[in-house]
Formats: sequence, structure tokens, C-alpha cells
Amino acid sequence: MPKQPSDPIVQQRAQAAGETGFPPPEVIYVKDHRVMCDGGGGALGHPRVYYELGDEGFVECGYCDRRFVLEGGPADER
Repeated sequence: MPKQPSDPIVQQRAQAAGETGFPPPEVIYVKDHRVMCDGGGGALGHPRVYYELGDEGFVECGYCDRRFVLEGGPADER
């Protein structure tokens, strides 16, 4: 049996990857209801898109699956 990572965040990501086959998307915590995403990779990113966070308190980018979460909102699980 493989050794489990000791860092709780790494454990959580490893468990999520094992359940779905993919690691969870990147989560970015924001303070505003309007966000912009360009993939963060410069020339390797994607076209700039703007999103409005709804009542759920989060939105996911349609290109790169980044998840933007409103700090202190209903989706903030920190």
C-alpha cells in the first residue's frame, strides 16, 4: 500500500484525484463579485473572459476550470 502524504491539503487533493481521476480545479478567492480570467499563462493562457459571481458565491471559468470563490461567501469553505 502506498504511503499517504502527511500534509492535509495534499491528502485532500490526492483523495479527490483518486475519486474522479482528475485533481480539483484551481481555487482563487476574491473580494469582488466581478472577476476576469485569462488562464494565467501569458501566451499559453486563453482569451480574457469576465464573470459575475452569482448567489452561490462562486463561478468556474469555461476555458480553464479555475474556480473563483467570494471570500466569506456561501462557497468559501476555508
